[in-house]
Amino acid sequence: MNILIVEPFFSGSHARWASEIQKFSRHNVSLCTMPGRNWKWRMHGGSVTLARKFLESDHVPDLILATDMLDLAGFMGLARKKLGNIPVAIYFHENQLTYPWSPNDRDRRKNRDRHYCFINIQSALAADRMLFNSHFHMRSFLGAIPGFLQAFPDYNEEGAVDIIREKSSVLPLGMDLARFDDVDAGDDMPGSSDENKLLLWNHRWEYDKNPGEFFDVMYFLEKRGVDFSLALLGEESGNTHAAFVKAKEKLSHRIRQFGYASSFREYARWLWEADFLPVTSNQDFFGISIMEAMYCRCVPLLPRRLTYPELIPESEFPRVFYNSPDELLTKLEQFITSGPPYNPNAFRQIAARYDWSRMIGIYDDLFERLQLS
Repeated sequence: MNILIVEPFFSGSHARWASEIQKFSRHNVSLCTMPGRNWKWRMHGGSVTLARKFLESDHVPDLILATDMLDLAGFMGLARKKLGNIPVAIYFHENQLTYPWSPNDRDRRKNRDRHYCFINIQSALAADRMLFNSHFHMRSFLGAIPGFLQAFPDYNEEGAVDIIREKSSVLPLGMDLARFDDVDAGDDMPGSSDENKLLLWNHRWEYDKNPGEFFDVMYFLEKRGVDFSLALLGEESGNTHAAFVKAKEKLSHRIRQFGYASSFREYARWLWEADFLPVTSNQDFFGISIMEAMYCRCVPLLPRRLTYPELIPESEFPRVFYNSPDELLTKLEQFITSGPPYNPNAFRQIAARYDWSRMIGIYDDLFERLQLS
């Protein structure tokens, strides 16, 4: 069958996901995209450009798969002459209702952030099928809709949540984890040493990943005389978070890597080298960077409040979850001084479930069911 993925924010994890479906699927997958920048303008105006591209193309797909950054209702209205009875699904990598906004965002300060949430709701209503990357994500989105709609003066459309719930399901992310197998951490890694444990940060350097709490824990470890080193990887935003600037000065003697890895090979080697991944995120609807680190046998420490207990069986690995910064500090110190409480290979096996070698068949079978529904 012929599938068209429509992505207005073709960058980072969104781009990898779409490109890897195209690469691994048994179906014929085409991409209709825009560069991944100016995300607010993409949500406002991307539907116009992408509908025009779709109408101008000769491609008539059997299924359209959009993502949450698209105003799907606008796209479908503009492309109605060509859409006909083509089924349309939408995949939610994230959503604007429950995504934590930075307190420095101008739209948030001026109470102009609601429109992006409403675009997500309209898109969900317009789609034939809603797909979420985790049960946690689906529950949080559906749970936020009633309160959001009640904020408006009338015609609150309270039945919208039931309509959306009825056509919603979970489709976990697929990931090309096997590529990490071609890279090993060599003895020539900068500052490589068996004397202390390497702690990893491999997320974006932004507000929602909560770097302030992460570094507060590092400062307490330092005060307690715990020996450790740091690899601070990840994509920097235009304005580097102040917590990283401060840490670069105060923890310079601990830092072995500071900044974005220059290549996938370098990134992968740091993951293989790392011992522990203390995570402090305020937002994570799946956890790509965490699965990548786990695949490379890095033992995580995770907040219980997010999606992670869904991905890692808490009954089998209770000691990797924490409820407070104090508990994170205590457990991390124990891990560093006494060694990991679990075999790192167990976490590699958990992450491997999301490799495309397993997931692409699940995706392709679902695509065929969507075509027939």
